[in-house]
Amino acid sequence: MIRIGIDLGGTKIEGIALDGSRELARVRVDAPRDSYAATVDAVVGLVRDLEARTGQPGSVGIGIPGTLSPATGLVKNANSVWLIGQPLRADLEAALARPVRLANDANCFAVSEAADGAAAGAEVVFGVILGTGVGGGVVVRGRGVIGANAVAGEWGHNPLPWPRDDERPGPSCYCGRAGCVETFLSGPGLEADHARQGGQRRAPVEIVRRAAGGDAGAGAALDRYEDRLARGLASIINVLDPDVIVLGGGLSNIDRLYTNVPRHWGPYVFSDTVTTRLVKARHGDSSGVRGAAWLWE
Repeated sequence: MIRIGIDLGGTKIEGIALDGSRELARVRVDAPRDSYAATVDAVVGLVRDLEARTGQPGSVGIGIPGTLSPATGLVKNANSVWLIGQPLRADLEAALARPVRLANDANCFAVSEAADGAAAGAEVVFGVILGTGVGGGVVVRGRGVIGANAVAGEWGHNPLPWPRDDERPGPSCYCGRAGCVETFLSGPGLEADHARQGGQRRAPVEIVRRAAGGDAGAGAALDRYEDRLARGLASIINVLDPDVIVLGGGLSNIDRLYTNVPRHWGPYVFSDTVTTRLVKARHGDSSGVRGAAWLWE
């Protein structure tokens, strides 16, 4: 039996079929927004498409932008808010007529990169997704850490550390609080910050392009972003002390982060030296979907 992995993102849903570590097929579709029923249908359609392409049935693992509550089995903490409170696993198992395993998408990403990606061989890995939202996953000796409350690694909904006066109380977050890391470090967070400082609301890729071309406002937005990312990751280093931090998601493609962020985080780390490495995901957008497939050993 093949292994099928689904990465259920905020803007796209990707599916992959693996035979061992060999990729047999891959499909990507736009993610339905604001519709739980359409999301379930899209995931089921991807699984059936992959099985039709390979001619084989498969186990199904799914990375979701949230997690399942240990108390209720319902989705919680999802920035795709139409999933919150829904029996996603039960509905998918009923539609597909087989068991389905779900895990947080950042955990899937971190496991993939720790297994044979940019953090291969490292004992403690923190995987970061910087995209529509901000997620994190913890891997220790090759195994993902879920936690007693299924929130291990959820740094995106902690407050931005060591806030400046002009960062208080911070932007409102869908979780009901203000000033969360996600509101500053997600793609929409970077767009909003650029606009708040007198620029137009532009996509991150456009901000990066303009900064490279000498646009002062865009350059300042990236400077602020790097400083905030350094503070956020320094707080993780102080608690977890990982060997490697791996960045994924759309904003991980900003190459200057890997040089500039470690230059900024030193004063915030409670140590006389910082040997933690900041690296870009080796498998790029594929890490989450590969990790989801591996939910079935």
